[in-house]
Amino acid sequence: MALVELGRFDRQEAFIVQSRLESEGIMSFVFDAGTSIADGSYLLIPVRVMVDDEDLAAARSLLDETA
Repeated sequence: MALVELGRFDRQEAFIVQSRLESEGIMSFVFDAGTSIADGSYLLIPVRVMVDDEDLAAARSLLDETA
């Protein structure tokens, strides 16, 4: 298992994407969600959604369907 970046989103959208993926059985991880939350700049820093490299194509397809 190697994690790869599916995309970068704002903090709230990243968790929505994660929920959508996991509802379809695709395990995902949100990286950087807590970055600079203390000084209020977290809204400016993109959050990465990571998936297993074997799930990347399915995850992209799922996001394309919902966009």
